[in-house]
Amino acid sequence: MQEIERAAGAVFAEIDMRKIADDEPLSLAELAGYQRAGRAWIADDGAGRPVAYLIADLVDGNVHIEQVSVHPVAARQGIGRRLLEHAAAYAAARGASALTLTTFAEVPWNAPYYARCGFRVIPDSDLSPGLNDIRSREVAHGLYRWPRVTMRRPLDPAASENPA
Repeated sequence: MQEIERAAGAVFAEIDMRKIADDEPLSLAELAGYQRAGRAWIADDGAGRPVAYLIADLVDGNVHIEQVSVHPVAARQGIGRRLLEHAAAYAAARGASALTLTTFAEVPWNAPYYARCGFRVIPDSDLSPGLNDIRSREVAHGLYRWPRVTMRRPLDPAASENPA
């Protein structure tokens, strides 16, 4: 997962976001915590090699996408979208009403991509306490040097039919 994150993050250097490209992924212990909690999913290339992953938190009764990364060799194949759909099914099966995430507003494979996946920007004035906490941590980490948004995707109750 760390290798996928580093490779996926490297493309940020190409758009003058070197700090993001150089940001270290979560530690193995942190990633293992997501795995133990059942909120880490990995996609492979069909030959058993991991090429993408998604980790999620529970925030204010919803499932918050903490990170979704796709290795550049597997980009533009719908893998990220499939991971998002899996997270949506997981969330719906647990009674959550939405997926949430924070992302860069102007990076084409961030907010514009998530908008195509059904996410909508939440106005800052409508952020829940947990989302406000996430935003504060991101500000402290320096992520708001570039415009960021918080987004929400309401869940379709039918999505809970196959949470796998």
